[in-house]
Amino acid sequence: MSHSMKYSFKFGNSSLSFVLLALFTAFIVSCGDHKDKKGPTGYSDDRFNDRLKELLKPVDTSDTKKIRSVTDNVRYVYEIDDYQPLWIKENYVPNDAAIHMIAELEDMQWDGIDPARYNIAAIKKLKAKLDTTKKNSVNDAIAFDTALTSSYLAAARNLLLGVVVPKKVDSLWFHANDSVWNAPHSLVDAKGKYPTLDEYRSNVPTYKLLRNEYRLYYTLLNDTVFHQALAGIRPEKHPDSAMVSDIQSVIKAELPWLQAAPNDSMTKEEQMIASYQDYAGLRPTGKLDSYTFAKLATSPDSMLRKIKANMERIRWMQKDFGNLYLVVDIPLMELFLRRDGTNVMHMRVVVGKPERQTPSIFATMSNVIINPSWGVPPTILNNDVVPGFQKGGRTYLAKKGLKPYDHQGNAISVSKLNMGNLKRYTYKQDPGDDNALGVVKFNLANPYDIYLHDTPHRGDFVKRFRALSSGCIRVQQPQEMAVYILSQIEKLNFSQGKLDTLIQKHKSRWELLKTKIPVHIAYLTAFEDTTGTHIRFSNDVYHRDDKLMSALN
Repeated sequence: MSHSMKYSFKFGNSSLSFVLLALFTAFIVSCGDHKDKKGPTGYSDDRFNDRLKELLKPVDTSDTKKIRSVTDNVRYVYEIDDYQPLWIKENYVPNDAAIHMIAELEDMQWDGIDPARYNIAAIKKLKAKLDTTKKNSVNDAIAFDTALTSSYLAAARNLLLGVVVPKKVDSLWFHANDSVWNAPHSLVDAKGKYPTLDEYRSNVPTYKLLRNEYRLYYTLLNDTVFHQALAGIRPEKHPDSAMVSDIQSVIKAELPWLQAAPNDSMTKEEQMIASYQDYAGLRPTGKLDSYTFAKLATSPDSMLRKIKANMERIRWMQKDFGNLYLVVDIPLMELFLRRDGTNVMHMRVVVGKPERQTPSIFATMSNVIINPSWGVPPTILNNDVVPGFQKGGRTYLAKKGLKPYDHQGNAISVSKLNMGNLKRYTYKQDPGDDNALGVVKFNLANPYDIYLHDTPHRGDFVKRFRALSSGCIRVQQPQEMAVYILSQIEKLNFSQGKLDTLIQKHKSRWELLKTKIPVHIAYLTAFEDTTGTHIRFSNDVYHRDDKLMSALN
C-alpha cells in the first residue's frame, strides 16, 4: 500500500469542521516574534508554526486502514509540513496559490458541484479581511489557511472519487475506481507551486464534453429568447409557422452544431427534427410526436441535473481509461472499442432486461472462445429452466439443447430428472448454431458472471429497445470484433476465413489474450457520440437517474 493510501479521505461535514476550527483559532492570543524563512511551500513563519502546533494535535497514524476524517487530514497536512502556512505570504496576505484555489473552487460549478460546499463565501470574506487589514493577526491567517486546506482536500476528493458513495444510490454499481487520493502530499510537496485541482479531474473524454454541455444548458437558464421559444411550443395545437420557428430555435439553442441528416423521404424540417430526436434518445422519425414535444419542453434545469448525474458516474470510474479500452453504455445499448482515441469498432448491443439488470462493472477481457459451450447460471436455472421443465418436462430440455451433469462433471441421463432433484445438477449446451452464446464469447474476469457474446437471436439488434437479455451483453458484430482483436491487437494470423473454418468444426477453441483489454460496462444516460465531439442522451431504462440526482441536490 502506498504512503498516500494510508490517509484516505472521509468527507463528512467540512463546513462544520471549518467553522469549529476558525472559531477555535479566533480565541488564540497572538504573541511571539515574527520570523520569516523559506520552507517547502515557499514561505515559513515561526509565529504561525507555534500557534498552529499548539492548536492541532498530532494525527494517530498507527492504524493504516482507518479512514481519516476531514479534520484529521487537515491536521496531517500541517504535521508533515512542520505546521507552516500554505496559502499566505509575508504579513499574512493571501498568496497567488490562494487566489488560484478560490478561482478553481468557483469553477467547480461546471463539474455540477456547488462551490458553497467548500465554504467559498466564508473563505472570500476572510481573504478580503486579510487583503485590506493593515496589520493582520495570526488568528485570521490560521483560520484562512486551514479553511483553504480543508476545502482543497474535500474538492480534490470529490473530483477524483465523486461526491456521493455509489452504493448509496445504485446497488448494481460495481465499477472499480482505482484512483489514489494523495492530496495531502500533493500540497506539501508542491515546492511553492500551486497543485491545481485539475489534476484530480477525470481524463475520460466524455467528462470534458459533459462539462461543456453543462455550461451550455446553464447559459439557457436565463436566456429570455430561448424561454420565449420554449413557451411557444404547445403540443395541444397544430404546429403553425410560428411554432415551427420556435421549435427550430430551441433545437438550435440546445444543439447549435446539429446538422440535418440527409433523407429523401423527409422535408428539411423533418430531417432536423429526426437528428434532434436521435441525440435526445428518441426514435428518429422526424415527426412531432408526444415524446418529442415532451423533450422540447424539458427545462434547462432538468437537463443540468441529468448531466450532473452522469459527470458523477464518470468520477466513480477510473481517472484515465488509457489508449485501448472497450465501453458498453447500458442505457444507450451500444458498444465502443477505442484505440488511440478512435472508435475502431462501434455496434449495438443487447443488455439485461429491467427485471434482470446488467450491473456496472470494470473488468479485463482475458480470452476469446470460438464455439463456446454454455453453462446455465443459477438465475436462469431458477427463473427459466425450472418453470420450463415443470411445463414441458424432458422435451423442454431437449428443445433447448440442455444436458444435465453432476457436480463432478459426469453426464446424467435425463430420465433421472424430476422436479425434486432438478436443482441438484448443472446444465450445459454444446457448441453449435443454436447455442445461447452463439459462436463467439468474450470472457471478462469478474465475479458477477458477466461477459460479452454472440447470440442466435440476431433480430433483436434492429429493435430500438434492446434491454432483453438475462444480464450479459449480446454484441451485434461478434465475429468482426473477434477477428479485429486477434489480428490487429494480438497480431495473430487470424482472418474471417480462418474463423469460419473453426466455427464449422463445432469444437470449442480458446484464444488467450496477451493484451488484456479493459472493459467498462457502465450506466450512463449521457455519453459521447461516435464522433467523440458531442453528447447524446438516452432513456433511463433502469430508472436509476432520479435517486442519484436527488442525492446530488
